[in-house]
Amino acid sequence: MTWLFYAIGSSFFAGITAVLAKCGISKTDSDVATAIRTIIVFLFSWLMVIITKTGNGIVHISQKTILFLVLSGLATGASWLCYFRALQNGDVNKVAVIDKSSTVLTIILALIFFQEGFCWQKGVCIILIGAGTLLMITKKDIALEKEKKKHGFLVYAFLSAIFASLTAILGKIGIRNIDSNLGTAIRTTVVLLMAWMMVFIAGKQHKIRNIEKKELLFIILSGFATGASWLCYYHALQSGPASVVVPIDKLSILITVAFSWIVFQEKLTKKAGAGLIMLTVGTIFLTIL
Repeated sequence: MTWLFYAIGSSFFAGITAVLAKCGISKTDSDVATAIRTIIVFLFSWLMVIITKTGNGIVHISQKTILFLVLSGLATGASWLCYFRALQNGDVNKVAVIDKSSTVLTIILALIFFQEGFCWQKGVCIILIGAGTLLMITKKDIALEKEKKKHGFLVYAFLSAIFASLTAILGKIGIRNIDSNLGTAIRTTVVLLMAWMMVFIAGKQHKIRNIEKKELLFIILSGFATGASWLCYYHALQSGPASVVVPIDKLSILITVAFSWIVFQEKLTKKAGAGLIMLTVGTIFLTIL
């Protein structure tokens, strides 16, 4: 059951990542911030490979494993770019909740590809998580999305959730036969290349020199939090069931909502609060089934 502790650690670090990142992109372009954060995660993940002395395993990786690690990295990169674009234009607690709705799709895909078993209790939990997510999206959010057609956050947040679910499934397949630290480092390399490629394609590289020191600090801190979350997450995913590890990781929303209230004064409505409770209850029961 060691994987359970790693899953909880992943949840904690993921929860503070969103808040730290939000502090770092109030003026900084989200794509540039994502690329910079990825450098930190890249260095962090390869440092862990060196510390754990698992780098030699790279010569024994099969082509199939490399393929799925690359695909997982591409899905992660796409999820990040969408997530931080949404985060720049929307409330932290709303964007994070929509992103966590990837739990439902991930569970369904895990049941299909990994035959992790299905029962009516799991079905009820999935419904609670899905309904809770929908309750946290208010009419005001939808109206804001229509008002800011080019800069709204709902579409980006939902795309982030879709890519995040694909990341978990592809990552689970990709780390079956290698050390999770090495797998994480390889995936991060793919994300790093993708993130910087997007910056240069969009011609945003000149914006790097204009980043304020305070925002750069928060971007770097969010990178460290992400690195820690990833290392815990994929260690848990390697030895634990994906349909349980992923929901525990998504409980990071509780930490995110708490910090967004403290730091940004983003309060939940009664309806959104009820949705958060449903989402949390569904997730907790899912972990103990």
